[in-house]
Amino acid sequence: MINQVTLVGRLTKDPVLRYTPDGKAVSNVTLAINRNFRNTVGDYEADFVQCIIWKKSAENTAQYCKKGTLIGITGRIQTRRYENKDGKNIYVTEVVAEMVQFLGPKQQEVKLKDFEHIGL
Repeated sequence: MINQVTLVGRLTKDPVLRYTPDGKAVSNVTLAINRNFRNTVGDYEADFVQCIIWKKSAENTAQYCKKGTLIGITGRIQTRRYENKDGKNIYVTEVVAEMVQFLGPKQQEVKLKDFEHIGL
């Protein structure tokens, strides 16, 4: 069987690092990933993918990344089910990161006047 995912997107908020009772570092993050096509009104839409990062990768992500940072994650899809306080079954699909790469800082807004000196 094959269960492998590769994602590149931007963090939707600053990563929060926490530790399990047995001391393992973990961070839950959401990646915003633009779709490669425009919708009917001409805008690009995005998917928001929940990811779990463990151990040293979680610590490094929390230390060096912030909202808007472009990162790449390779991992596997995991589904789980739990019962909420109302007794309703809740199903969750998320990506468990096996490798995280920091690809760059938050994209800076570029203004046309920044290119005036080269004749654009």
